[in-house]
Amino acid sequence: MVDLLQWAYPEDIPGSRCSPEDGPWPRAYYLLDEEEIWEEFQRLADPSSIMFSPEKGWRADAVNFQPLPTAITQDRYVLRQLNVHGRLWTLTGVFDGHLGDETVEHVAHHLPIIVEEFLQEFIDENFTNEHLTPGFISGLFSRSIVAFDDAIAGDILKLFGGSDRLSAYSDQEIRHIINDQDRGGDNYKKAKLCMYGTTALVALTDPEHENLWVANLGDCQAALVSPKVTEGWDVEFLTAEHNGDNDAEITRVRREHPGEPECVVNRRVLGALAPFRGLGDVPFKQPPAFTRRILYNLAPGFSDTAPWEICLARNLTPPYISAAPEITHRCLGTARARPKYLVLASDGFADLCRGAGPERVLAAWAAREAAAPAEGNLASRLLRQAIGGEDRAGISCMLTLDMENPWVDDTAIVVQTL
Repeated sequence: MVDLLQWAYPEDIPGSRCSPEDGPWPRAYYLLDEEEIWEEFQRLADPSSIMFSPEKGWRADAVNFQPLPTAITQDRYVLRQLNVHGRLWTLTGVFDGHLGDETVEHVAHHLPIIVEEFLQEFIDENFTNEHLTPGFISGLFSRSIVAFDDAIAGDILKLFGGSDRLSAYSDQEIRHIINDQDRGGDNYKKAKLCMYGTTALVALTDPEHENLWVANLGDCQAALVSPKVTEGWDVEFLTAEHNGDNDAEITRVRREHPGEPECVVNRRVLGALAPFRGLGDVPFKQPPAFTRRILYNLAPGFSDTAPWEICLARNLTPPYISAAPEITHRCLGTARARPKYLVLASDGFADLCRGAGPERVLAAWAAREAAAPAEGNLASRLLRQAIGGEDRAGISCMLTLDMENPWVDDTAIVVQTL
């Protein structure tokens, strides 16, 4: 690395992670040359690619970016093909975990398996099912995700014969059942999944790439990027944010819990959680007894239960967090009319886009790709466009800032060609 020290201030860093309180400012960073920039991307962004169809050029590229090397990212991505009776569907997704990384890791690994199993079970083997419409697949996609989420709490409740049987067990008995680390740890791992949560943004395409379904839970973003008829690029955002910035989500939760003024406090669910939809987050979906009897008895578990008690005192008629995704369907059309790219990104991407915003960044990146097609990872090049494009100093600052804590949010990006 070239030993060329530079200096940055909080306003030079996108997002909301850096502030004057993180001083002393200015902070040092190293100015990288072009080769070093791509080496740092390789080291810090976990790039990956999969070729779905070489002859048709269908592929997906992904990154998971966190520039502080010692930080453990709570974002994940998935790039998969699903074999449904010998025909290959594609599934891509990004997941933004919170509170811990066990649940997001579990979701990224197992959710594609559950979706594949549902497709296998409910689609006729000869694909002659007259009900195989976009609406049918939308419903099937949604049910698979809800069923997957139900199993997170369901698997641990089965150990006690269901939620209505918890009162039959003493705390000592519960501790013995769930803290089985010396007996393989299966029950402990199941219980740990209930402590944390994740958003989910998952895209499904049929074998012919004629249809696209996007399932959204939380505040990630999906966008279709398409060439205009004349010049330039259209960017169509397919998802709404399921958080406190969305008044419709606040209204929905209040409507589902009439007479409970504290179901949403300070635009957070029960005054605690920012996403209004997600996977996991079992304390917001089960009665308080689940958290107090099971999760409080995990060892190790919650280090401080006082904040949870404030939340549980408001938990009167769960669930408050929904696992029902919003499903968006798009016909991809003929080869000439079809969109060029599907982009899935966790909420850190919007932070990285500085003042330009995601729409302008996506359009500029697509124009660059069209003007000078390059080998390598599409998501890496989109990430570079977001954090500075050709601004070598800005990119170097983002990659090498001398900070003890993360200076930007974790950012997962998937770019899928259509």
